[in-house]
Amino acid sequence: MEGHQHHHHQYQQQQYQYHQQQQQPPTSSVNVDADRFPQWSIQETKEFLMIRAELDRSFMETKRNKLLWEVISTRMREKGFNRSTEQCKCKWKNLVTRYKGCETMEEEAMRQQFPFYNELQAIFSARMQSILWSESEGGVTGSKRKAVQLSSDEEEDTEEKELEKSSLRKKKQGKTSGGAGIGGSTSGNGNNSNNIKEILEDFMRQQMQMEMQWREAFEAREHERRLKEMEWRQKMEALENERILMDRRWYEREEQRRMREEARAEKRDALITALLNKLRRDDHM
Repeated sequence: MEGHQHHHHQYQQQQYQYHQQQQQPPTSSVNVDADRFPQWSIQETKEFLMIRAELDRSFMETKRNKLLWEVISTRMREKGFNRSTEQCKCKWKNLVTRYKGCETMEEEAMRQQFPFYNELQAIFSARMQSILWSESEGGVTGSKRKAVQLSSDEEEDTEEKELEKSSLRKKKQGKTSGGAGIGGSTSGNGNNSNNIKEILEDFMRQQMQMEMQWREAFEAREHERRLKEMEWRQKMEALENERILMDRRWYEREEQRRMREEARAEKRDALITALLNKLRRDDHM
């Protein structure tokens, strides 16, 4: 009888534990959610903004920027921060939203409220300078400028909708055998790696092109500076030659005046001597 009660008590405990486990959320899902959106540190955010600033020109030139976010995620992992493309994209949207909210704040309150304001300001200032430079070169006009000035979060929303539609189509078309699915995923990963490589190569080409343009602009400014310096030296030499000529003319005038003074003095002395001699002769007579 006691053994029967003992087994019955164990059975009740097992049933209670089973119900408790069913009511609690799975541990793996909690860990996944926790790993999905961990807290961003200040240093990690600064590294993220540095990478995002380097790729901002590429974001301006294309709306299909999923591969660019994959590049950012890869470079974050290289720096020791495990961030997915979705986490990077959400972080950028949040930073842009907070940046826009600080536009009406005082500077001191703004720094306390949003410590990354200067980094965002530098990114958008560089973007505006690039737009103005493109306009001066005739590369951006009217509607194109408005398209370039679209906020990146709007572009990402548009791209996200397109990607959702594309993924739904692929799911409908891709329900074949398991082996074919594995082969497709392998080829997809290969294509993804190739696309990332192409993005990086395109980014490096753009960086080299920007560096060449900067060097050409620097050489043009240096050439203009040398021309102005040469012109300034020529003006200084002309002024120096004019000063020397004026000094020479003054010296010649002074020399002529001195010679005239000496001639007048000699004539005066001669007249005085002649007058004295005449007076002496008159006295002897």
